[in-house]
Amino acid sequence: MNETMVCAVGNVATQPVYRELASGGSARFRLAVTARYLDREKNTWTDGHTNFFTVWANRQLATNVASSLSVGDPVVVQGRLKVRSDVREGQNWTSADIDAVAIGHDLSRGTSVFRRPNKPDMGATGAAPAQSEPSWETPPGDRVGAEAQREPEPVAVT
Repeated sequence: MNETMVCAVGNVATQPVYRELASGGSARFRLAVTARYLDREKNTWTDGHTNFFTVWANRQLATNVASSLSVGDPVVVQGRLKVRSDVREGQNWTSADIDAVAIGHDLSRGTSVFRRPNKPDMGATGAAPAQSEPSWETPPGDRVGAEAQREPEPVAVT
C-alpha cells in the first residue's frame, strides 16, 4: 500500500532477458535515464548524470517486453521502485530496481505499431465464446423510413 511508484523515461540499455518460471514469464533489462539541461552559457542542451535501473516485468508484460524491446529503444516505464543495499566481496552495493506495471515506447521520440498478442482458443475449456462487435449500422429497411421522415435543414441567409 505504501509503495513508491515511479515513472521513468529513458532508453533500453541492455537486451531484455526472458525466463520462463513456475509462476509465469519474467523479463529484465537495464534502463538508462539521463537528465538533460540547457547550458545557458553555451546555449545548448547538455547531458547530465545517467541513472541506471534494472526493470523487472512479469507474466504477460514479460512476454511482450521480450518480443517488443531492443537496445536503444526510448521507453516509458511505470512501476514500484525498490532500492536495495548489499555487501559483495567486502564492498557496499546499492541497486535501484523497478518492478514494472506498464512499459511502452516513448512516442515523443518516434513511432510505434501496436499489436495485440493472439489469445489461445478458449472453446475447449468450456469458457463462453467471445461475442462479436455489435452492428451499429441502421438496417437497410429502416433507412428508407428514416430518410423519408428527415426534413431539410433551414438555411440562414446573411
